[in-house]
This record gives sequence, structure tokens and C-alpha cells, in this order.
Amino acid sequence: MKKYYTLSITLFLLIIVLNACSDKDDVYKPVSPVKVDLTLVPYPKLSDYNFFEGDMKNQIPSLNVIPYEPASSLFSDYAHKKRFIWMPQGTKASFVADNKVLELPVGAALIKTFYYDNVQPDNTTRIIETRVMIRKSTGWIFADYVWNTDQTEAYFDLAGSYTDVSWKDENNIIRSANYRIPTEVQCMICHKNKEVIGSTVIDTYIPIGIKPQNLNFNYTYNTETKNQLSKWIESGYLESNFTFPSTENTVINYNDSSKPLELRVRSYLDSNCSHCHAIDRHCDYRPMRFPYSETGGVNGQTNMGVCVDTEDYSFATALTKIVAPRNINRSMLYYRLNTTDESFRMPLHGRTVIHEEGVALVEQWINSLAPCP
Repeated sequence: MKKYYTLSITLFLLIIVLNACSDKDDVYKPVSPVKVDLTLVPYPKLSDYNFFEGDMKNQIPSLNVIPYEPASSLFSDYAHKKRFIWMPQGTKASFVADNKVLELPVGAALIKTFYYDNVQPDNTTRIIETRVMIRKSTGWIFADYVWNTDQTEAYFDLAGSYTDVSWKDENNIIRSANYRIPTEVQCMICHKNKEVIGSTVIDTYIPIGIKPQNLNFNYTYNTETKNQLSKWIESGYLESNFTFPSTENTVINYNDSSKPLELRVRSYLDSNCSHCHAIDRHCDYRPMRFPYSETGGVNGQTNMGVCVDTEDYSFATALTKIVAPRNINRSMLYYRLNTTDESFRMPLHGRTVIHEEGVALVEQWINSLAPCP
């Protein structure tokens, strides 16, 4: 009898222990170390957010900080970029349209780091800046963090500045640029979005790249390769109540020479020009409409400026058309992409050198066009 009693007590205690362990496993969840206190941001230092774990210059994202990449990237003096997104626990982005920026919740942060590899003379990596956009209840705010020489910290700075950088490119050619770190006003120009409230037009500011059309392709994460929209949904960062963009409505990588020339040019203009040359944006008074969704179909070439007369450009009377088929010397678009003169170059901000590969792509496209009627 005593033997059975002892065995019963032992089994009872074992069950309690197992249940306690099970409850502990069920309750415990890792917590992201990221701190985005909307009453305190922007913080004075990038490290204050805890976006990255370990040595910050290695850009290893902390828990729930997800890397992402658009299909086509804005040219920024050949700088490489790393992009990340973070959202407060229990919040999600929502779908608006294939060609519209995802609606991110209050508290969300977008992080973009600009850097160069093979920086001379020692072939090192140099991070220049990390830009952060944070969604407050009143709208999006900008924060830019400029990295120190030791690459140990980045400090809040929206005053703007220049820094010289020299690097060896993938063809072992030494390049250099007087890289421009933007002011807050320059950030506002590129991210501007006009809204009408009552009878008043006001300027609001929105992200640029996080559109479903730009994210609808596979990205290689640490342990898997997956469609980015699927990844965001599985991570609890995006509502699933929408259909992914069709192939026709998905931007491609303009560097992919295996793709049709027109699609590559449309993707290039979308990523480099459409943030200003679109309805309700900074340059909407010009006739060009460069969003990918507006450069296909019947009016696509007209929206890209093909055979469209130039306006008030007395500085270059030979440039009779925005795009003159088979004649780059009469094409305003080509001229403005192919100059570093700050009075004329396009985009307005974000570059100080010519994007040679982009200019060559546009030239190839112009030379492929049929003559004007």
C-alpha cells in the first residue's frame, strides 16, 4: 500500500512539473528590443532604436526587423542600400492598390542604409547614412543618421552635407563622388504628396518604394527564399485580404537585360522619376506621368513624353521634344539625365554623378522608337 502511495505522489509531482514547463513554453515569446517611442523620436543616435543586433555596422536586423528590396532601385551615386521595416507588435499594413504605397500603422519605421564597398584606399566598406521614416498619428516624419568615421555610431542630422567617397566598382574601375546627404527640405520634396482637405490643398509626406508592384518578387532571407508580400503576411506585417499584382502590373529589375526594353525603361522611370512626376506630386505641373501603372497601354508613351513638345525650356532650343524618337540630341529627357548641372539635372536630388547605365538604357530605348506622326 505504501509503495503505491509513493508511486502516486511521484506521478502527481511529475505531472505538475510537466504542466509547469508546458505553460512556460506556451507563454514565453521572444520580445523585439526595438524602441520607437513616438513621444521621443527622432532619437539623437541610431543605436537608440535597437534596430540592429551586435555590431551595428554589420546591419544584422533585430527580431521583427525585416529586410526588403524593391524590384528596381533609385540611383544614388552608385551607393548600395539596405532596407528594413519594423512595426509595433499586433499592428499590420493594409493594401490600397498595386501601385499605391502600403498603408502602414502608426509607430511603423522604415530604415534605409546607404553604403559603398571597396572604398579606397583600403577596399573597405563605408556606411554614409541611415535614413529613417517613422509613422506618427499626425503623419510621417524624417530622420537621417550620419555615420562616424569609425563606423560605430550614426548621429541625427537633417542639416545636409557633402562627403567625398572613392571606390572600386565591379569592373575594377575607380570611381568617385561628392556624395550629398540630404536636408530635411530635400526629403520633403521627394516624398511630397498633395491632399485636398475641404477646399485647402496641403502637403503631406509618404514613403515611396513600398508598393505591392515593387515587392512582388522573391527575396532571399537568412533561411529561405520567399515572395516579399508573402513574407510580410506570414510575419504579421500585412493584411492578406488582397490579390497579389499580376505579372503585367509588377515592376521588373531594369538591370535585367533579358527583359523587354520597354519594360526596363518603364521600371527605371518609375523608380527614379515617378515620385515627382505623378499626379499630386512635386512636378505634377509637367505633362510626364512616370508611374509604372501609367506608362503602359494606349497613353503610355505619351505619358513618358514621347513626341510631346517641351515647355519653357529656352536654355536649350534644340530640345524640341521631351522624347524625340531616334534623336537623343533633341530629347529633353535624355539631356537632363545626362548632365550633372544642378540647374538642369534630373532627378532634382539624390545624385551628383551621371548614372551611365541608366542613361545608356534610355538612349537605347529612344533609338528604338517609331518616328512621331
